[in-house]
Amino acid sequence: MSNSRTLTKAVIPGDKGSLATDIPKTTMWKDFLALIKIGIVNSNLITAFTGFWLALQFLDKGFFANLDILFYSMIGSALIMAGSCSLNNYIDRDIDHLMERTKSRPTVTGKVKPFKVAVMGIGLILIGLIFLLLTTITAAVIGLIGVFSYVVVYSMWSKRRHVSNTIVGSVSGAVPPLIGWAAVDPNLDIMAWMLFLIMFAWQPPHFYALAMRRSEEYRKAGIPMLPVVKGFATTKIHIYCWIAALIPLPFFMSELGLPFVILASVLNIGWILAGIYTNKFKDDMKWARVMFIYSLQYLTIIFVAMVIVTLI
Repeated sequence: MSNSRTLTKAVIPGDKGSLATDIPKTTMWKDFLALIKIGIVNSNLITAFTGFWLALQFLDKGFFANLDILFYSMIGSALIMAGSCSLNNYIDRDIDHLMERTKSRPTVTGKVKPFKVAVMGIGLILIGLIFLLLTTITAAVIGLIGVFSYVVVYSMWSKRRHVSNTIVGSVSGAVPPLIGWAAVDPNLDIMAWMLFLIMFAWQPPHFYALAMRRSEEYRKAGIPMLPVVKGFATTKIHIYCWIAALIPLPFFMSELGLPFVILASVLNIGWILAGIYTNKFKDDMKWARVMFIYSLQYLTIIFVAMVIVTLI
């Protein structure tokens, strides 16, 4: 999209005629990508592929001989994630205008009707489940559990009610590698569950750091995120505890080789040390930014490393 300076007005849902702010015009494609939260879809596809790849390696199956399963599992995973994110946008349309990072969503600006977003979300999920059924029933069931966990348990129930909402939401975020593995092997190996646990334990420190940076926006929206309810000091303790929970996991993945165990351990300990070092500057926003950026690099490195070590 070109850097257009043309602006449009965003209408706050439930407040007829009110104008929230000026929002740059977007294309239909940009709106679609915003609705499905393409960043979340892409990052989760990395973990889903890793699950698929490792299952092939552990069952001694050829990659090129299973390209059809790869296609079905990745497309299915992408579609159910996109559909779930669309439904999340539909559910949160009444509060998204209160937050800087969500106020430009098409469900807030009024460019897309809420009903159409809901229909699109359900449609994407159904098509995605059909693709997953072309792999194994287990993969489809796990996908459905992920959808229910994110849309119903997290978005509709816990997000606005409980300070534990981030932990609840971590279940759905940890599902993609299980889907990838189950598409190849419905009898989930302990390695598949280690991937699940890494993703589950990774998410609280990642999102708590983000919540610290956006705490005033969450407060305004009435979302009981941990930094809003318990404060920054308590949030930091929780972040350290969740990172500590990651430390023993690589030792259950020794079949990937000693180099991976060492790399993962260094990343885990480095995450804690980064927090301790940055904390001496007594700047909570800087601390949260460092921890958030580290979490993004951590996820990419550790999952890509799992693939690389099997090629060496």
